[in-house]
Amino acid sequence: MSHPDILISIVIPSYNYASTLKRAVSSVVNQLNHRHELIVIDDGSTDETPSLVAHIKEEMPAQVRFIRKENGGPSSARNLGIRESLGTYLVFLDADDELYPSALQALERHITDNPDSRFIIGGHIAVSPDGKRREHIPDFLPETPEERLSAYLLGKRISLCNGACAMHREIFSRADYPEKFRSAEDIPVFAQALASHSCSMLPQALALIHKHADSLRHQFSLAKTGGLLLVDEVFADRRLGPEFKHLKSPYFVQRSLSLFRSAYVAKDYTSAKEFFQIALQRDWRVLLKLSYTKKALRLWFRQ
Repeated sequence: MSHPDILISIVIPSYNYASTLKRAVSSVVNQLNHRHELIVIDDGSTDETPSLVAHIKEEMPAQVRFIRKENGGPSSARNLGIRESLGTYLVFLDADDELYPSALQALERHITDNPDSRFIIGGHIAVSPDGKRREHIPDFLPETPEERLSAYLLGKRISLCNGACAMHREIFSRADYPEKFRSAEDIPVFAQALASHSCSMLPQALALIHKHADSLRHQFSLAKTGGLLLVDEVFADRRLGPEFKHLKSPYFVQRSLSLFRSAYVAKDYTSAKEFFQIALQRDWRVLLKLSYTKKALRLWFRQ
């Protein structure tokens, strides 16, 4: 569903983020105009989110809507946002992050100058727990769909994050967010956007991405649940055409190594060994990736 007068819809999925949700909402409201809307999806929060929403909704402009649903995970909340939104382009902002000042104005200008672009890749500023900031501005976007997909999945040369990119709703005509995944659920959507749609770079910060000292074990637990099944989701026929299938096996190896590294950092050494062995069985050349091999050797020779 879309409305010709609404150009950009910002969707904030939130689950138990009462401590930061008001900050995220304010960062958007401060720059809304008549061509924008904000939709906050409360994914069945059990903290103070409902009372916070009840308190702040009365002071919000007409372009702001709050929707509460049963808990279904981040993909479920984003998919509801897609269905409920009216904008031609969608920006998904995490509830613990902020939209950078003048980001919507910059996006409007970019869309006017690049009307055929369906996936707009902007930059972001990473904010560490101690307040230090590091700017990440895109400077590399290959011409062809295959090169873009390879650079994202294999070369890690394209960095994407929610809040710092805008997606035309046409992207979701192929497939939306996979609701069975609670981690890395945006990778399949980013992959299909890079492979099947016109893309452009907006070389300035669009979001403040706040880094947290979350439990590494908890983060890996979520990633492990989806595990290597994510590879099949990325390359599902409804997402990517047959011309990209030759990238599936290399991505399987890369995903195995990513899970190995996450397990290693989380000190789940049994899982780390398993994922390294899986990668090695698929392609012996992983031994040439010294940053991974050195960690693996430490595991097998640790006392």
